[in-house]
Amino acid sequence: MAFNLDDYFRTAFEGKLLVKMPEREDEYLTPATRLLEKRREMAEIEHALLAQKEDFQMKMESLQQRRDELERKEEELKDSVFKFDKFLKENDSKRSRAEKKANAERLVITLKEKETARLQEEIKLLTQRREQLGKHVEKYAIFQSYLQNVLEKSEEFQDISEMVNRFNTLVATQAKLMERESDSQETMELERARLHQYTEEMQNGILQLNNELAGLKIKLEKAQSTTLQLESKWAHIQNTAVKKTLLIGKIKMATFNIFQILTKQMRLQPDVPVNDPLGQLDKIQDCMTDLFDILTKVKKYYPTVYTHALAAAN
Repeated sequence: MAFNLDDYFRTAFEGKLLVKMPEREDEYLTPATRLLEKRREMAEIEHALLAQKEDFQMKMESLQQRRDELERKEEELKDSVFKFDKFLKENDSKRSRAEKKANAERLVITLKEKETARLQEEIKLLTQRREQLGKHVEKYAIFQSYLQNVLEKSEEFQDISEMVNRFNTLVATQAKLMERESDSQETMELERARLHQYTEEMQNGILQLNNELAGLKIKLEKAQSTTLQLESKWAHIQNTAVKKTLLIGKIKMATFNIFQILTKQMRLQPDVPVNDPLGQLDKIQDCMTDLFDILTKVKKYYPTVYTHALAAAN
């Protein structure tokens, strides 16, 4: 069975050895934040390096065991070949099967040699990776030293991991506060927009009410002017009514006096009520008509008497 060295390394060490360093925008971080971030990266690298060392040691031990097993099998194979040759000499009928078995053993040896080469290449790659991780550790050692100095001067934290955890907590809290502030800002903007809209609506309503009030004032002034005119007319009507009432009273009195005089002079029966001036006027008109007829006849038939009577009247 053939083994692919690259596939084996990719499957065995993917996600364990090749630790990708997180990309950060360092220009936006404070020195303390950078130190904490580098410390965390160093801790991850050291943890990965330790795991790789343990894995590498186990693989080396496994490789040594495989080599010992291979040597043992080679010895066994040699012994088997020797016995097989002896057996071939003794039994030619079994030679064909012995050759096949020898070919199989040679194939196993070939596979073991390939596996050995693959493991050697794996050891080479692991050694290179260990050198790279060692360089990273040396590069970030200054940050570890700085964090250690900060820890020694601080009385609040017991170790660097506690300080890093506190920093992460503060960062998460700051993110939540910023999110809350953003939400509050959006709410405030919304309320400000609603207040502006309400103010505009109220101003428009006030303007409309002012226009209506101005119209009502104009109507009130017109109504007051009309009222004054009507009151003036009503006063004039009342004054006229009083005058006419007085005039009517005088007319009624005069009519009643004339009615009494006529009825007395002409010895007529006063059969018209006192409060009936129209009836009295009708009665007076009848008397005047009768008198006019008498005067006409007197003037016609007794002109001299008429003349003397007219002179006496004057």
